[in-house]
Amino acid sequence: MQHLSTCLWFDDQAEEAARFYTETFGGKVGATAKYTEASAQQAGRAVGSTLTVSFEMANLKVLALNGGPVFKFTPALSFFVGCESEEEIDLLWSTLNEGGTTRMGLDKYPWAEKYGWTSDKFGVEWQLILSPRSSKIAPALLFTDKIFGRGKEAVDFYTSVFPNSKIEMLANEPQSGTILHCAFTLNDQPFVLMEGAGTHGFTFNEAFSVVVSCETQKEIDFYWNKLAEGGGTPGPCGWLKDKFGVSWQVNPSIIEKYANDPVKFAKAMTVVMKSSKLVIADIEAAANS
Repeated sequence: MQHLSTCLWFDDQAEEAARFYTETFGGKVGATAKYTEASAQQAGRAVGSTLTVSFEMANLKVLALNGGPVFKFTPALSFFVGCESEEEIDLLWSTLNEGGTTRMGLDKYPWAEKYGWTSDKFGVEWQLILSPRSSKIAPALLFTDKIFGRGKEAVDFYTSVFPNSKIEMLANEPQSGTILHCAFTLNDQPFVLMEGAGTHGFTFNEAFSVVVSCETQKEIDFYWNKLAEGGGTPGPCGWLKDKFGVSWQVNPSIIEKYANDPVKFAKAMTVVMKSSKLVIADIEAAANS
């Protein structure tokens, strides 16, 4: 059974970010994978330096990736955090806003008794809202510019692809019918989607991606083909962009098992780095050669 997590692209701050977020939200730091000769050569990184760090914060599994100064976070993808009390939202705001950039100050708004939007010291975007009914963290997609007006199409598409998915709440702008706020789940993982009118000048990129972890080749083939349909763009190493521009990684879970075995991981990565859609049999054959 596949599960979903998020991947955040950093220059060389993955380990620092993992510690910061687990201390802020509670959770734990997991496995660390290092750059092999093959992956280091392709990415222009030092052999043996940190490639990824897995960690958990609250209800989310996250992979922090050191990929160099290639992609920067934008408001197109953020984390939406429901806070149960004023004490909680005030503490999270002071922690996440310190050294960051305030986009909307923590205050009362027509849609919330208390809400704020900030990018933290790493550039990751956060929306905090006082919501006693929810304390979950949800990846939040903001549809603007060329994809403004396609929000409902996207929600319907995503919920059709993944099992155990449904729309929890949907609020439309009365005149245009575009989405003001939609809360939905994909395989029981909470997500949020909003639409922003006007010209914003930013869009999705690989700095923030959704990872689909698959047990079988049948699952990889299914999710790869479904997410790429209708104009998606295949990328390297199991990455692709869907027709809305959102980045996904469709990965076999076996890679996680090799992360703590440097020899097998290095061999597996020689296949991963040369592939687009990943093939489990090829990865396993290389790792065990």
